[in-house]
Amino acid sequence: MYDFIIIGGGILGMSTAMQLAERYPDRRMLLLEKEEGPARHQTGHNSGVIHAGVYYTPGSLKARFCLEGNRATKAFCERHAIPYDECGKLLVATSELEMERMRALWERTAANGLEREWLEADALREREPAIRGLGAIFVPSTGIVDYARVTEAMAAEFERRGGQLAYGHRVTGLEERHAEVVVSTSAGEFSCRYLISCSGLMADRVVRMLGRDPGFTICPFRGEYYRLPAQHNHIVNHLIYPIPDPAMPFLGVHLTRMIDGSVTVGPNAVLAFKREGYRKTDLSLPDMARMFTNPGILRVLGANLRPGLRELRNSLFKSGYLEEVRKYCPSLTLADLGEYPAGVRAQAVSRDGRLIDDFLFVNTRRTVNVCNAPSPAATSALPIGAHIVDRVQEQVEA
Repeated sequence: MYDFIIIGGGILGMSTAMQLAERYPDRRMLLLEKEEGPARHQTGHNSGVIHAGVYYTPGSLKARFCLEGNRATKAFCERHAIPYDECGKLLVATSELEMERMRALWERTAANGLEREWLEADALREREPAIRGLGAIFVPSTGIVDYARVTEAMAAEFERRGGQLAYGHRVTGLEERHAEVVVSTSAGEFSCRYLISCSGLMADRVVRMLGRDPGFTICPFRGEYYRLPAQHNHIVNHLIYPIPDPAMPFLGVHLTRMIDGSVTVGPNAVLAFKREGYRKTDLSLPDMARMFTNPGILRVLGANLRPGLRELRNSLFKSGYLEEVRKYCPSLTLADLGEYPAGVRAQAVSRDGRLIDDFLFVNTRRTVNVCNAPSPAATSALPIGAHIVDRVQEQVEA
């Protein structure tokens, strides 16, 4: 029997496993991952941004963990010789309405304790000659990194401290008993005293395996990206974000300098017709049936019908996608939008039709389950892992 089993080989699972092994160096630990290696889903399919914490409600877990995670991620990278670039981010307003929204963001960044600088149009043009806008907020602490590489370093630390990694082990069943949790997988059965799940797109299904009603459903949104040709690798000096519409759940299409020197455009946010539907053609009839009969998801889709249709149009037609970028970078053309892999975001939706905004955990006597961990979860992985380990310690000592 293991003392602890962790489900999920993404950055949250690995961060938790690594810190759990540090907290309990003499305990037996096993991490189960259905894929053949780490970081194969959300961790390996994102913008690679080390977020500063601009958008999040002051006092929320997102705001707190993002600020802590920004610093902790950079410190971890320095200790493990992982390249990162603190290139900073510009939030660019292209209309008077966006200028009003930018002023509200300015106040929120102050409440969240961030260093930032207000730029008028001339100062923006001086920093970013290819970008057009009425003004911008510069946030210097934003950076970029390869989160898959960070996850691999965490996995190596976990193993160095005596933890076991089991790839190719899909969890098929869970049973929480009086003194143990039994975990059935595609490669055998395991038991443990305490279980931690960081299962991303499958979070609600894991909770149901435990015999609990999670009170939410995971709704997958595909984020599609394009990559600019190499001649545009220096088109921007910072990350360029639009000013988000506060009524919308996602941040809008942005220009991201990647750690390999390339520049990506994206993501949008399109409903995926499969939990792990990375391609437009991916669909699962059972997944679709569950989504389109779920009252909460139907309410979300109905409340966001117009923007949802716009996102779908932009997904199907590059010209619509390009319009979003040309609002602040008018020199780009259709020919500049090259192929790049998409990601899928796991968004928890409540039964009454709310997009759950903050990080969410559902715990039982012997389990801790991460149930909603959208962006900035990768940035926040180290403080989230520490939070989980603290909750596990409370269970152990109860």
